[in-house]
Amino acid sequence: MKVYRLTASAEKGNPWAQFELDQPIGPKETRQFKNIDEAKGAPLIQQLFYLPFVKSVSLSEKIISVERFDILEWEEVIEEVKEQLQTYLNEGGVVLEAQRNDKIPVSVYAESTPNPAVMKFVANKPLVTQSIEFKNIDETKNSPLAKQLFHLPFVKEVFLDTNYVSITKYDVAEWETVVMEVREFIRSFIEEGNIVLTESPSPLEIKKKEQPEENLNPIEQQIVSILDEYIKPAVASDGGNIVFDSYNETEKSVHVVLQGACSGCPSSTFTLKNGIENMLKEMMPGKISTVVAVNG
Repeated sequence: MKVYRLTASAEKGNPWAQFELDQPIGPKETRQFKNIDEAKGAPLIQQLFYLPFVKSVSLSEKIISVERFDILEWEEVIEEVKEQLQTYLNEGGVVLEAQRNDKIPVSVYAESTPNPAVMKFVANKPLVTQSIEFKNIDETKNSPLAKQLFHLPFVKEVFLDTNYVSITKYDVAEWETVVMEVREFIRSFIEEGNIVLTESPSPLEIKKKEQPEENLNPIEQQIVSILDEYIKPAVASDGGNIVFDSYNETEKSVHVVLQGACSGCPSSTFTLKNGIENMLKEMMPGKISTVVAVNG
């Protein structure tokens, strides 16, 4: 996942401020936006227009230029705007949505998983910047792809990760009879430039004082690090995901949530529980006694 860093600058009395990035995010030719209506299809720019002092915005490859109204000076808010822009981008916020007429050569192949109810459909391009699971159609308001998949009568659950979609089916159909239909549907959906996931971090807003979220303690950080480095890559190759839930210091127990192909798999709860448990015990001696794995 990309990590963006910004530098901000504005001359005293100048209504324009520049926010320069360390890597490209925008078009080669500068685009101008005078209001939120003109920013349709540009979620990042729309977020900026939610700020009451923003008059206009221009976007180029590595520079976001923002013009302010005269209700304040840039020195009062420039650092907060920079931090909020940086957070938005690093949380996977969309800069420009793909246009529906942007034909992208796409290939998708189907891959079986250890869970017989789940098939993994792998694309040759990134789909999302973070994993997300949908248990039913009511949860899909931010994912047009997942919503469309739930219209297929045999689809029970949908899981999206970097470049693949894992689908859990009901027993009313066998994969060999529907796999080609699903593969072609996903391929066409992506190739036509449709939006897979409308990622929408909280709107940019200036706060007088940030209220930091409660940080994980050192033991929890170590557990998450081990899961991310050693467990998740193996699980992802099978179309699933594992998420740290909690750690009980008194009982020395770790709770994790299984998602995607791992959720509901006849063998995964036992296998993963013991595999994770053995690894954590070995790498964190004396701190882990048991791992509890639950289906997402």
